[in-house]
Amino acid sequence: MFTTRPELAGTFGMVASTHWLASQSGMAVLEDGGNAFDAAVATAFTLHVVEPHLNGPGGDVAALFTTAADTTPTVLCGQGPAPVGATMEHYAGLGLELVPGTGFLAATVPGAVPAWLTLLRDHGTKTLAEVLRFAIGYAEHGHPLLPRVSATIGTVASLFRQHWTTSADVWLPGGQPPAAGAPFRQPALAASYQWLVDEAVGASREAQIDAALLAWSSGFVAEAVDAFARTEVMDDSGTPHAGLLTGADLAGWRPSYEPAVTLDWHGWTIAKAGAWTQGPTFLQQLTMLDPSELRGMDQAALVHTVVETTKLAFADREAWYGDTSDVPLSDLLSAEYAAQRRSLVAETASMELRPGPPGGRNPRLPRFVTDGRRAATSAAGVGEPTVARSGGTTGDTCHIDVVDRWGNMIAATPSGGWLQSSPTLPGLGFCLGTRAQMFWLEEGLPNSLAPGKRPRTTLSPSMALRDGQPVLAFGTPGGDQQEQWQMVFWLAHAVRGLDLQAAIDAPSWHTNAFPSSFYPRQSAPGEVIVESRVGTDVIHELRRRGHQVTVSDGWSLGRLSAVARDPATGILRAAANPRGMQGYAVGR
Repeated sequence: MFTTRPELAGTFGMVASTHWLASQSGMAVLEDGGNAFDAAVATAFTLHVVEPHLNGPGGDVAALFTTAADTTPTVLCGQGPAPVGATMEHYAGLGLELVPGTGFLAATVPGAVPAWLTLLRDHGTKTLAEVLRFAIGYAEHGHPLLPRVSATIGTVASLFRQHWTTSADVWLPGGQPPAAGAPFRQPALAASYQWLVDEAVGASREAQIDAALLAWSSGFVAEAVDAFARTEVMDDSGTPHAGLLTGADLAGWRPSYEPAVTLDWHGWTIAKAGAWTQGPTFLQQLTMLDPSELRGMDQAALVHTVVETTKLAFADREAWYGDTSDVPLSDLLSAEYAAQRRSLVAETASMELRPGPPGGRNPRLPRFVTDGRRAATSAAGVGEPTVARSGGTTGDTCHIDVVDRWGNMIAATPSGGWLQSSPTLPGLGFCLGTRAQMFWLEEGLPNSLAPGKRPRTTLSPSMALRDGQPVLAFGTPGGDQQEQWQMVFWLAHAVRGLDLQAAIDAPSWHTNAFPSSFYPRQSAPGEVIVESRVGTDVIHELRRRGHQVTVSDGWSLGRLSAVARDPATGILRAAANPRGMQGYAVGR
């Protein structure tokens, strides 16, 4: 069948990401003898430069990986926690019922750079200078600016000029948004990266990376954060607020490794990060889906069934998921609970948010949701990194997949620290993330705000294994839609048998029928967004079943990439998303 690009195949190495320059930077590291982890780090730092509206050094990352020596999926947590000063009382004293989506009040400890450096130290082979040279080069000497970066800057130019003047200094050269396609330089960011490289001194490669980590967490970055976050800046509550993040918060946190959550499903083992992410919703949904039943459905019935099981899984996300030890994952993923939940799927669309009772526990939803409240919004930045109903982006996230000839494999989803999320740190060239907007300001919920706690993030890379061997790594940007677009890909590949590129190219869809993770936390019961390529007959049937269908552009939903490995032959494969015309896979 025709695909927008070929599915790549080779034996040496594959890199797929959301920008061609980043993918090629990672491939250059593989060609220089580096492994998948070296390549992923080079790719990630390059993405900070070329997709600054989608991620940055002040953001966060979640990653899943396996090594040639250990095929057990492991999670790398680069999600920093809430600051020590981030208490319910503080926000209540400011008269807030939600954490703002922009500005300093939403800042958590920036985890992306420490996580990538930790991965490089523990599993890479290259020095920091060797993997950072691509990002430093593009930042110092310039890169062709993406049209969407220029457009994003245009949407917040007035905010930058009036309130976030440090951002105007970086992103409005000459007082105007930079031209799309023109070379764009980020000298302050290049200097920050070079500073890390210069700090990386020591007797061994590992000691050098530890020195760079220290410079970030207790040195020049921590000092700049501590000074600037005390400033009152406008956020999308419509009122200026000072931040809570301190240098001590950065010094007191380190990235961590933890076991993945896995589900055995019809010959596959699918791995996700734990319930401090939304990842287990993907596994919950799979427990409600039978491949033999799906193969017998027409497209409208398939979309309906997937959408309705999505609603059930995400209702459970809202009631049960968070950075807490008592998430009942074993019950949520049990066959008995799946049968109970699957029985709720009717022939017509549900308009209710219906969390279930795993293990007989009574679910509880946030009062903000049950009372149907809606927050006031302003134009102070962009708090929600998802696509609009039209398919246009208001911000987003990135994704990276790498596999090498030795069998090392990684899927990573970097995000946060978007140029439009908070004012640029003076002298550093990047801004802080705003992941704390995902907390609820209500006691007693799994995702309630607390100092030192991770917000329940939407970042959710995926891996799949066959017979205990990792064979597939994949993922997508897209906020709350990440699991949904990955499910479309997964069913196209694993159930319908399409190759990686054909599965990525397949028409996509998602629902917004549950509370958004992003300020102002809205939902649209019954709404389903579909790419027009699903066809008029499918759209008509979905509407007949009661879905409120919004038809998006035919190539607008999802920014997936994937890599695969056949353990029997050593053949490596890769594919990337054509939507947005910037994702690319490379390899040989």
